[in-house]
Amino acid sequence: MKKYYIPLIIILLSTSGCSFFAKEEVKTEENWTVERVYSEAKSALSVGDYHTALQYYSQLESRFPFGDYAQQSLLESAYAHYKDDDPEAALATIDRFMRVYPLNPNMDYAIYLRGLINFTRDIGLMEKYIPRDESQRDPGSARFALKDFTTLVKRYPDSKYSEDAVQRIVYLRNRLAQHEVNVAHYYMRRGAYVAAANRGKYVIENYPRTPAMPDALLIMAKAYKVLELNDLSEDALRVLELNYPGHPGVAEVRHTKLR
Repeated sequence: MKKYYIPLIIILLSTSGCSFFAKEEVKTEENWTVERVYSEAKSALSVGDYHTALQYYSQLESRFPFGDYAQQSLLESAYAHYKDDDPEAALATIDRFMRVYPLNPNMDYAIYLRGLINFTRDIGLMEKYIPRDESQRDPGSARFALKDFTTLVKRYPDSKYSEDAVQRIVYLRNRLAQHEVNVAHYYMRRGAYVAAANRGKYVIENYPRTPAMPDALLIMAKAYKVLELNDLSEDALRVLELNYPGHPGVAEVRHTKLR
């Protein structure tokens, strides 16, 4: 285990080492125009100095609370919080933007950004460097992200962000479906067959055409057979056999005595 100490320390220092040092506070001059303040914020944002950018954006909003620059600053503040690994602040900021400026022409980007924030919200520091099966993670943020991207595609089908959103929707549906199957397997091992069957049914109803479908059908067939609900078990097997010909699970359930 000791061999992991040094790499982990290096990771922690490289990702959060700057927090050991006091960050410089910036302040705008009284004679600065809104264009100047926004330019300073944008410059800091472009080089990844999110702390400085956020200070400028905050001061711009305080000094010039109305107009296009104020709206754009709030939107870019949400992005800065997102890139600065502060998803809660990012979500609060983007939600405020969407509530205060519902007619802003960049609303498609706002919805897309909220989807991105939720998409990565439940990834911890270690998981960024030590990957694990994402279907094992808590699905809460993934469900929110799926809702955001789906809203974007439905409301703004011609948005330049919709193509990427569609790809993320496919990924999220697959991930969420596999999560349900993982939970169903857990219930099967625990002998909670009704709960396992219900999880499988949920996948069939909510995530059709995902790779988890055959496993969901197989779990339903097994669980129903154990519960002696043979008609339901056969229904699940018929659907499995029809859509996935030759699937070994069909013979497994029909010819194996299950407890």
